[in-house]
Amino acid sequence: MDHQTYSPHESSLSLERAPLTRLRASARMIDRPAPNYSAASLLPDVKQWSALFGGSPASAAEATALGEVARARRVSPGALVYPRGDRARALVLVLDGDVALGVRNSDGTFHTERHMHGPAWLDISAGWLAEGHALDARAMSGTTVVDLPREPLQQVLDRYPGLARRLITALAQEVRALAVNTHDLMHKDAPARLAAWLNERCVPNPQIDSQGTVQLPMRKRDIASQLAITPETLSRLMRSFASKGVINVAGYTVHVLDMAALGRLCAA
Repeated sequence: MDHQTYSPHESSLSLERAPLTRLRASARMIDRPAPNYSAASLLPDVKQWSALFGGSPASAAEATALGEVARARRVSPGALVYPRGDRARALVLVLDGDVALGVRNSDGTFHTERHMHGPAWLDISAGWLAEGHALDARAMSGTTVVDLPREPLQQVLDRYPGLARRLITALAQEVRALAVNTHDLMHKDAPARLAAWLNERCVPNPQIDSQGTVQLPMRKRDIASQLAITPETLSRLMRSFASKGVINVAGYTVHVLDMAALGRLCAA
């Protein structure tokens, strides 16, 4: 994790709340190269399509039909997957790797609002509505991105109504996740937001029920940006949780020592 300087004059943690609005830069990315679509071997398999569409598992025929219209491309670390405002003609997902969703400011800095690890949808709505992407998407690692063009996808859904119903499930899950995230940002204080973030990503220890592990997928400043706090506040919160015996931090690994206590911090 990054090491930041602690400021003793920072305001009380319990009073820090997420801002209700975010600054949006007016700049747009230009001269973006055309996507370089790669071999079909990079496309999702049946298991990955099932995870993306939700509900019951996809059949082999459904996965084949999706693969026939899907287009995979590799995106280098730091490169834009797509810029906000660009009109989308496809539903976009990340198959492997990590992508940050947020706002690229005019000075080149990137304000992360969400972090996605494949397989996951990056933008399941803009392409369906043929509207502009609401956020910039930037690859944080070497990433495989898959585009599902709207019109060919509609034809597949007409052939497989069950797949259409599962797409509705995926859309509903996305709406619910956004609603929960918005609620947390508006109503939870900084410690509760961090606890909820850790709790959501915690992998239980199969040997010890009360413990688990969180692998931090990004730099500390990006995590802080997601939680609408400063990196200094994030460091202080981690130290506070550690002093209470809730976690132990070792580099990019957070060992959760008391999952019940972490759950109580989420609800505080």
